[in-house]
This record gives sequence, structure tokens and C-alpha cells, in this order.
Amino acid sequence: MIEEIAHIETDDGKMETFIFRPERNGPHPAIFFLMDAPGIREELKDMARRLSSVGYYVLLPNLYYRAGQNTTFGPDVLTEGSEDYKAMRAIRTKMTIPPVMEDIKSMLTYIDGINEVKNGPVGCHGYCMSGPYALASAARFPDQIDAAASFYGTWLINDAEESPHLNLDKIKGEIYIACAEHDELAPLDMVEELKLLFGQSGAKGELEVYPGVHHGFAFPLRWCYDQPAAERHWERLIALYKRI
Repeated sequence: MIEEIAHIETDDGKMETFIFRPERNGPHPAIFFLMDAPGIREELKDMARRLSSVGYYVLLPNLYYRAGQNTTFGPDVLTEGSEDYKAMRAIRTKMTIPPVMEDIKSMLTYIDGINEVKNGPVGCHGYCMSGPYALASAARFPDQIDAAASFYGTWLINDAEESPHLNLDKIKGEIYIACAEHDELAPLDMVEELKLLFGQSGAKGELEVYPGVHHGFAFPLRWCYDQPAAERHWERLIALYKRI
């Protein structure tokens, strides 16, 4: 596997992006892997490597680049009250969908013409805070993002005008939404409402609730890691991308 770092030009600076691609049999379809709130770390890179190993050119951008290059945090980033937690939250709470859509646009421009990237549809998936970003990308760029997935995405129904539930009918490709049964950031009543709106929208895809698991179940180093559910998430994701 070949690993590289690109600094993608955006309207707000240079976005550090970690790239993972197979050594052979290219070009490969591009996949945008959007991070969760704790940010870039080796755990996410390992997940990107796994996805790349089955034939994808994976881009993992540091969506916190506006707060500075190399914006990363330590293992106590999820410990409420820790210095890393406070620093992360100061950045996270300013994150909204519109600027991230500009980042997606810059990534689409970046891959255009790269020999190692196969021409055609692009996939995009996100975890936690980036679940909404992945779905929004499919609505904002329907002719380019042909498959999108959200894994325990937070507040997929909210009061913001760019809330993902408002734009499901703009999506042309296939989407997959995975929710945990136990998730304060995506309570089951919200999930049921989203499922109804999903059905009414005519969008192609599936919303699935993973029983008995908690928010973060797919991350190997998280307290709530659930191997059967995590493997199901890989099965669903890879199958989705094989259809693009």
C-alpha cells in the first residue's frame, strides 16, 4: 500500500489530507473518509488502510485544518474536562455543513486528473459529526458523489437550514445510514422520524439500526467497540462502494 500526504488548496487554506492507495491494479475509485469529532489519529488511518486494501483510493482529510495544521489530540480527548477535550470542543462547535461542503468541492477538484484515481463516481462516508457531512455531500454534489454512508451520525435532524433530512430528495445516488440503538446524539425517536422522511423522499438506500450497541461501536479503540457490529459496518460499506 502507498501512503501519502497532500495539502489540498481550499478557500480557507491548505487542508492536510492523508491518502491511502493500493500499489497495483489502478486506477481505483476515490473514497472520501470523513473523521469523527476526536479528529485524525492512527485508529482512523488503520480503518482507511483496510478500505484501501480492497481497491480504493482513500482520502482522509483533517477537517480541523482551519484551526491550524497538525490539529490532533491525545487519547484523553473524549475525557470531559481534559485540556484536549476542551480544545477539540472549541473547534468542533464551530463546524457547520457549508464550509465542509466547500472542502468536499476542493477534494473533488483535487482528484480530477490524478492518474491513480479512476474517472467516475466517488464515495463518501463519515462517522459521528461527519455523518451529516457525508449525506450532505451526496445532496450537494449528486452527479459526483454516487454513494454516501453515515455511521452513528449526530443530529441528522436539526433546526439548521442545511440539516441532512431536508435534502434527501436531492440525492441521486445510494445512501446508507447506520444508527446505534443506544445513542444520546441520535435518539431512537429521531431515528424513527428520519426513517419516515427517508421513505417519503424517494432516496435510494437503507437506514439500519444496530441493536444493543452504543455510539462509536465501529472504532476498535473505543470502550464501546463491538466486533460483530463493526464487521457488519464494514460489510455494508464495502458492498455499497462496490455498487458505484
